[in-house]
Amino acid sequence: MKNEKEITIYDIAAELGLSPSTVSRALKDHPGISKETKQQIKETARRMGYRFNKFASNLRLKRTNTIGVVVPKLNSYFMATAITGIERIASKYNYNLIIANSLENEKKEAEGVATLYNSRVDGLIVSLAYNTSKIKHFDIFLKKGIPIVFFDRVFECKGCVRVIIDNFKAGYEAVSHLICQGCKRIIHVGGNLKRNVYNDRLLGYRKALEDNGINYDESLVIINDLTERAGEEVVRKILRMKKPPDAVFTANDTTAVSIILNLQKEGISVPGDIAVVGFNNEPISKVIHPNLTTVNYPAYEVGEMAANVLIDRLNSSRDVFPSTIVLEHNLIIRESSLKNGTIGKKG
Repeated sequence: MKNEKEITIYDIAAELGLSPSTVSRALKDHPGISKETKQQIKETARRMGYRFNKFASNLRLKRTNTIGVVVPKLNSYFMATAITGIERIASKYNYNLIIANSLENEKKEAEGVATLYNSRVDGLIVSLAYNTSKIKHFDIFLKKGIPIVFFDRVFECKGCVRVIIDNFKAGYEAVSHLICQGCKRIIHVGGNLKRNVYNDRLLGYRKALEDNGINYDESLVIINDLTERAGEEVVRKILRMKKPPDAVFTANDTTAVSIILNLQKEGISVPGDIAVVGFNNEPISKVIHPNLTTVNYPAYEVGEMAANVLIDRLNSSRDVFPSTIVLEHNLIIRESSLKNGTIGKKG
């Protein structure tokens, strides 16, 4: 089937017997064109199927009013919520989003970044993939002075802004709470330590043990991909231990819930035998029984802040911006960690 010709301002001008410049000014709502003429031109444009080329118009202004967003996965409550926050702020300031999903893969992330560059986005908002080891693929943006804001999984680079929570403090508070409940043999289930979020949570775990006179035991640290299946593997490992743990602190809620369900299948009581604390405060944390103690990570606010900072950079004449913005988190204590029925330390 033959494609229909794209309608231009010249076609509208010929239809109405007007000059192309008059049509162009009317479509841009120029005050020098009468209201009646504007209405006639706009109605004719709609009838003929004219499409305003906003992209070409913005290129003349060296802006596309488009922001690129790179995330490690879309099927994540945290990421979906952060994107919703980004979208709200972008819409408020008349920016569109182009979203690239790295699928937790550095190569795929680099391909997405290249696509966004070729799409002429005005700036980038990024959360890094699980296995990203270098950020060379962002150099093309940095060399052109195109602003980048990292959030959650971040990388320190000159001229970039990072939006995070204090993951060290959050990990410290979670483990301190478990210790207040009488726990002394605490497993930590974390993610790839290349990523700041997982490394900092592990450091917080270690510091809480140290401050409470408990020796750090490397055999109680399990690094995996933090999936449901990873939770099953953690429980299998617990079952093989000669001296089982009395608590588990995981770096996300997905794995924490999987651990609870699989412990219960084996007849192990939560929190009676093993207390469990997760991270992120996802909706599933309030559905599982017992309800999951977790760290509230304000994903929506993180997304909003990342978008606000980027748009501020795009529209500001200032040269100096904060390199790191830290948002507040809090520990939400529920039944899954209450071994002695008391609240203990709450962040």
